[in-house]
Amino acid sequence: MIDNFKLKLQITEEILMTNKLKNKIVHQSILTITKLIISVLLLNCLPVVPLSAQYLNKSELRVMTFNIRYAAADDGENSWEFRKNLVAQTIKNFEPDVFGLQEALQIQIDVIQKLLPNYDYVGVGRDDGKSAGEHSCIFYMKDRFNADMTETFWFSETPHVPGSKSWGNNITRICTWVKLSDKVTGNKFYMFNVHLDHESQPSRERSAELLVKKIKEKTLPVILTGDFNCGDDNPAIQTISSSGLIDSYRILHTRQEGEGTYHAFTGNKSGDKIDFIFVSKDFDVKLSEILRTEYNGKYPSDHFPVTAIIKFSK
Repeated sequence: MIDNFKLKLQITEEILMTNKLKNKIVHQSILTITKLIISVLLLNCLPVVPLSAQYLNKSELRVMTFNIRYAAADDGENSWEFRKNLVAQTIKNFEPDVFGLQEALQIQIDVIQKLLPNYDYVGVGRDDGKSAGEHSCIFYMKDRFNADMTETFWFSETPHVPGSKSWGNNITRICTWVKLSDKVTGNKFYMFNVHLDHESQPSRERSAELLVKKIKEKTLPVILTGDFNCGDDNPAIQTISSSGLIDSYRILHTRQEGEGTYHAFTGNKSGDKIDFIFVSKDFDVKLSEILRTEYNGKYPSDHFPVTAIIKFSK
């Protein structure tokens, strides 16, 4: 009789313990669900942040021009295969919003797109207007800009004929331009990118004249990048400067020794600054530099890239 009573008591205690455990589990589950609901509600109250939110406070434009030396050149230890990562790293370090390349072959453009997937580009090969030959291509941050319109023209008497040349240059020379729209601010501007001839002065002068004529047809702010193969005092550069465009480097730096931008993979700073970033008067120039980055004694190209940070003046 006593044993039966003890057994019943034990069973009763176990039932009570089980119920208490169940109640505790239910309570914890309700608490967890409540916290989850509150979190979801709070999350829904937060503003939606667009992909390009990083640019909301970035009214500035970071610009670069870079002659990357064509890949077909037999440069030994400085050949493209040994320096392609250095070129990409140099660009990545500066983080340009837009940049113009000179001497870029299609295989080089493909590598840069792979290594720097945040960028898209416009441009064609100078030999056929498609992919053959060097490009004067323009890269832009694809989550920030839309490329509304683009064109490549040839520095010749027949600027719309691919591969054409007229003014004493043995090598075909081109210019690519693009109209870019900022997805965040709504600002629109044109960017031109050129590579003038390295031998023929008449070609450089006539090319500069055609270039200015093309730029004056535009009604929006303009950025002009390029390897001009001549320095400040050359009539070709004087033609561009007298058109109203501003050399972003010279407006901040008085002329001095050690401004050379072509160095043949040596790092030598002598000679003229032949790589330029010009801007229209719609921009204020905040900073401009010649980047002389080297990696354990190795240079990414035979030219130093030139950079500028500019801002819409309005």
